[in-house]
Amino acid sequence: MRIPIEPELDLHSFEPPDIPSVVEEYINAAYEAGLREVRLIHGRGIGVQRGRVQAALEGHPLVEEFWDAPDSHLGATVARLRQC
Repeated sequence: MRIPIEPELDLHSFEPPDIPSVVEEYINAAYEAGLREVRLIHGRGIGVQRGRVQAALEGHPLVEEFWDAPDSHLGATVARLRQC
């Protein structure tokens, strides 16, 4: 059974220490699925989750660039993936 990869992932249900590996696996799967842009919802809070997500994106070889989603008030990050 194959689980579909959506262009958006809500990270609220994951434990904070798991966020870097979840982001890495999601980016790999999104790339394999042919997605060019994805949105990671991490919430606003005090910025800890945002920092974890963006650190994972910064070091990922399939991520071309990323930025704070303008409509989320720092609660989500958008990443553009390299061309397939």
